[in-house]
Amino acid sequence: MQLGFALPYAGSWATPQNQATIARRAEDLGFASLWTAQRVLYPAKPRNDYPPAPGAPWPAPFRSLVDPITPLAYVAALTSRIRLGTASLQLPLFSPVLLAKQLATLDVLCAGRLNVGVSLGWSQDEYAAMGVPFQKRGARFEQYLEAMIAAWTGGSMDSEYVTLPPGEVLPAPVQQPHPPLFIGGYADAALRRTVKYGAGYLGGNMPFDTIVDVLARLLRYAEEAGRDPKDLQLICRGVTVLSDTPAAPGGRPLSGTVEQITADVARFADAGVTELFMDLNFDPAVGSVDADANASMDRALAVLETLAPITA
Repeated sequence: MQLGFALPYAGSWATPQNQATIARRAEDLGFASLWTAQRVLYPAKPRNDYPPAPGAPWPAPFRSLVDPITPLAYVAALTSRIRLGTASLQLPLFSPVLLAKQLATLDVLCAGRLNVGVSLGWSQDEYAAMGVPFQKRGARFEQYLEAMIAAWTGGSMDSEYVTLPPGEVLPAPVQQPHPPLFIGGYADAALRRTVKYGAGYLGGNMPFDTIVDVLARLLRYAEEAGRDPKDLQLICRGVTVLSDTPAAPGGRPLSGTVEQITADVARFADAGVTELFMDLNFDPAVGSVDADANASMDRALAVLETLAPITA
């Protein structure tokens, strides 16, 4: 299993200086990838719950997130080996052809190191803010994926949600036929889209039994579609909460002391994950606008240094 790391993208520590420091140190230590995330709006009165925590307020780090694409272009100029990924772009909120253009340019800038993670999104308020209907978003998502692939490969398209006339959308991405796509979501439809369009699946902070279930369903759908399951990667965000105090047994993975986090990394590998990226931004003590940015960096650098031997 490869290990990645999330850039500072939420709250007070998401500064250019901190992004540069994390990117360079992660590459020096042998980590495989760097990742960003997307939030467009933090609504005052959300129309729907945050799915992993029904009835609770949205996580504090959601208040302030930098754009998911721009920081990757920034750290692309500061690194040479480590891959760069989005986890994930809420695809129906974009113009798909324009997004394909932006991502192809980013793939050129980073010399073919881009991973494109995409998902449906779940916030009705963000859909409203972007002027996109929340209904039929699954169909829109698939047509947008097909439009991006067409733009990257010289195709055309005329569908309900996309019109791409014959022509060229250049420059083409370095990676051919296009950067690898990783599909997020938990429903069967998301897993089937992964098999149809993706290089692999992009999961959130899932419990180990959920990982096993998702992997089993993904492999079953691949076999049904005639695709070799071994071709599919399983990338997982590991929401990491570092503490000097041991976490209670049976709690959320990757929480507690460095020893507990290290042990959990091994459990992700045993569960079948092919790449795990550590994400400290979801820790309110790190990713909040009120967090101490220097303390956040100290936590992040401690995790990087602790896990570096595992990347070897």
